[in-house]
Amino acid sequence: MATKTSTRSSSRAGKAPGYRCAECGWTTAKWVGRCGECQAWGTVEEVGAVVARTTPATTVLEPARPIAEIDATDAAFLPTGVVELDRVLGGGLVPGAVILLAGEPGVGKSTLLLDVAAKVGAGLDGVSPRDVLYVTGEESAAQVKLRAERIAAVAPRLFLAAETDLSQALGHVEKLSPQLLIVDSVQTLSSAEVDGSAGGVSQVREVAASIIAAAKRRNMTTLLVGHVTKDGSIAGPRLLEHLVDVVCQFEGERHSRLRLLRAVKNRYGPTDEVGCFDLTETGILSVTDPSGLFVSRTKDPVSGTCITVTLEGRRPLLAEVQSLLAETAAAQPRRATSGLDSSRVAMLLAVLQQRAGCLLHKDDTYVATVGGVKLSEPATDLAVALAVASAKTRTALPQRLIAFGEVGLAGEVRPVPGINRRIQEAHRLGFTHAIVPASPTGPGEVPEGFKVREVSHVAEALELLIPGDVLALPG
Repeated sequence: MATKTSTRSSSRAGKAPGYRCAECGWTTAKWVGRCGECQAWGTVEEVGAVVARTTPATTVLEPARPIAEIDATDAAFLPTGVVELDRVLGGGLVPGAVILLAGEPGVGKSTLLLDVAAKVGAGLDGVSPRDVLYVTGEESAAQVKLRAERIAAVAPRLFLAAETDLSQALGHVEKLSPQLLIVDSVQTLSSAEVDGSAGGVSQVREVAASIIAAAKRRNMTTLLVGHVTKDGSIAGPRLLEHLVDVVCQFEGERHSRLRLLRAVKNRYGPTDEVGCFDLTETGILSVTDPSGLFVSRTKDPVSGTCITVTLEGRRPLLAEVQSLLAETAAAQPRRATSGLDSSRVAMLLAVLQQRAGCLLHKDDTYVATVGGVKLSEPATDLAVALAVASAKTRTALPQRLIAFGEVGLAGEVRPVPGINRRIQEAHRLGFTHAIVPASPTGPGEVPEGFKVREVSHVAEALELLIPGDVLALPG
């Protein structure tokens, strides 16, 4: 008996159980609630030592083939009917691809995918209708039908299934064999064969792996809706983002109708494209020219405003920066921003005061963007500086003028990428003058009648606020 006990004890000791983080792989000898490496909560799970290795199969179901003999037409892009989504995906849906769409609650994820499902199920120009299965774990089938009727997203080959059990959802896939599968959301499905509640690390891993395996085996395009945490990152294990082919982030302010779709990861196309959507009561619409949403239209020029061109991915967008200054008797003036990085605006105010002689220490300063757009690109620095200086001198900039460039702490205006692309977009929308940073390559080919002034210091740009400037800008 003693011999058996010691053998059993030594066997247990040989397994060396430990704990590992499902996010980053950090290991520890005892369980902790928070990973000591990536600081993620609830991701440390018990694991055992590997006791066996997978042996190679004696027969292979499908032998490897030379890459030149593989037919790539099986993975050709199929349009979704939503122009901006096709732009972000690189051309459309790829058969067998698994796409993860994440975003905050209420941003419009379900509305967008229901619109895509209806268009694919009804058929597109030159593309016959395809079977679409929409699996919802957050709503009932009747609730989804109500929203589908409201946004005119009812198609004869669109099938609904309200399921939270993974085996039942896979059963629907086996029975229907759809060409497109939509799961809303991956955190609501759970498997009875895995411990833990729905949305947990182990459950999300099992649900994603099972759905991805079915998608690859059936060459079925799959769209997964993912939740996000309070800091904006995708909920669940990081493994989820590694397994899928495309990861898209849906962004938008709750009080704004504009929604932006970005591809964080894309195995079939670029990751620097941005799709713009307008969320309305009757559905979600593609916005192919969103620049007008970010520029106010006034009859007469107003001081404290400046138009800039920012690059969202590869797409140039016009945006307006507005500034208002009010003299204060407080020892410390107030600095308030909206749509801009407050620390960067504070830096620009210091540069204007120390490098350009624009005294702002006795003024409350308010800087904001139009239309709720967020400007994080350094190329908007010059427009912010001009808007503040315009508000200080109460001199309005010309309405057909744009400005962009990065401003350094020494007051220098640094070159930014895509100078000519920004100029071409401004010219297309009717602007005639631009203040751009001086660069070794220059602004490139400028449209006929469009005037460009290159500046190397922010003080040179502020000279435009002096009457009689040699640039002869229009009033």
